[in-house]
Amino acid sequence: MKTEWIRPLFVVAGLYDALLGGVFLVAWPALYERFGVTPPNHPAYVQFAAAVIVIFGVGFLMVAAAPERNRDIVKLGILLKLAYAGTVLYYWGRGRMPAMWVPFAWIDLAFLAAFVFALGALGPRPRAV
Repeated sequence: MKTEWIRPLFVVAGLYDALLGGVFLVAWPALYERFGVTPPNHPAYVQFAAAVIVIFGVGFLMVAAAPERNRDIVKLGILLKLAYAGTVLYYWGRGRMPAMWVPFAWIDLAFLAAFVFALGALGPRPRAV
């Protein structure tokens, strides 16, 4: 199976997560106010999550640089996207999720599907001899 599309996919995913996490890391109070989201009782809740997203963005750029070598990061990315999209869409479906988070969940669901296809296209890890 052709795999040329995997590198650009993970460049986009890496830049998306690094930028999104970076914006929330520094500008979360303005975003919460703009979208009417009640802030948590301590900024660390948002800042830690934002930093984790930046870290995953770096990881996805590592996948873009060497997809075969970094397939385990793809697996972690699948779990990240599943956790976020699943959580947000579950609560959104029950009317208990601020609308601000929902577009990111749909985007992550698309990344999730693409990551699963990428992992399949990479195939099993070659056995060491």
